[in-house]
Amino acid sequence: MKIAIGNDHAGVYYKNEIIKYLKLENIEVINYGTDTEESVDYPDHIHPVSNFVSNNNGSLGIIICGSGNGAAMTANKRENIRAALCWNNELSRLSREHNDANIISIPARFVSVEEAIQMVKVFSSTKFEGGRHQKRVSKIPC
Repeated sequence: MKIAIGNDHAGVYYKNEIIKYLKLENIEVINYGTDTEESVDYPDHIHPVSNFVSNNNGSLGIIICGSGNGAAMTANKRENIRAALCWNNELSRLSREHNDANIISIPARFVSVEEAIQMVKVFSSTKFEGGRHQKRVSKIPC
């Protein structure tokens, strides 16, 4: 599995800790995020993640900004992207099971790094249930 990750200045520490976890799990990580806490524009680091996920079937993405909202809004502009703003394990699981989310958006200013890593663990290991949910997911694109 390949996971693309992108972040703004609010998510640098989170990104680095999540990458450490993913590497321990032997998951290949493509880093599109900034490596400094100097202010940056989050779309510059989120669009490459959504582009990667859109063009690499079966891949996942992780995006991180202060609230998670701007990152999710940006990622969801690309067709075939379903970025879910998550702040706990249950939302992370449901976003995959029911919505076939392919990108998790993490609000760095509202969850601990430990919670973020757990959400990534749940998100990356949960499969889409399909069934009744497939019909709904198929209606998402305009």
